[in-house]
Amino acid sequence: MIACCGLDCSQCGAYQATQEDDDAKRAAVAKDWSKRYGIAVKPKQIHCDGCLSDGQKFYYCADMCEIRRCCVQKELAHCAACEGYACEKLEGFFALAPHARRALDRLRP
Repeated sequence: MIACCGLDCSQCGAYQATQEDDDAKRAAVAKDWSKRYGIAVKPKQIHCDGCLSDGQKFYYCADMCEIRRCCVQKELAHCAACEGYACEKLEGFFALAPHARRALDRLRP
């Protein structure tokens, strides 16, 4: 369940709340993300089957994530498979999520 950027979708609160169909978890994730990221996230927006799934995705991941968009355009499963690894966008993300770098480094050929 490694996303394009290296995050583990199975560890994501939105993914967990969706898989468990747990509205209390959706509310907790929305509250946490609203505070953490300084944006208004509503519990009804917390629906995600994983970054690479054909199912529903959190709106940011589906519509706004430049990293995911790049992987989809290049038809890559994740950034570790990219010839340009690790690009500037990814390096900026790694500053916030160093564990994502470690996950992608393990996937490198």
